[in-house]
Amino acid sequence: MGAEILGPEQAQTDDVVLAWEGEDVLAVRLPQLSDSLDHILAAMERRHGMPLAELDRKAKQEAVRILEARGAFSVRHGVETVAGALGVSRFTVYNYLNRETALNREKAAENG
Repeated sequence: MGAEILGPEQAQTDDVVLAWEGEDVLAVRLPQLSDSLDHILAAMERRHGMPLAELDRKAKQEAVRILEARGAFSVRHGVETVAGALGVSRFTVYNYLNRETALNREKAAENG
């Protein structure tokens, strides 16, 4: 997710300091959430072995589902960032999100 490992003396207020047997041994600087989205998109491209824009529609819909589950759309400009990575419009990303919501409602009604 793009975290950075630092010496404990370099730790800042928001960093996580890890201790071993009572002694601070390292600090972890977590990335900003918007930076994490870039890392998630890059990992998805590596997993697919191609740019996300080259995926077929079904694979893009699945990518949007995964990204939604990981909180990608809670990031400012998340929809725009994902749309750019997928090579689609913002409108298309919203359609994929709405499609997923509708499918989840149908499943809940069937089970309910």
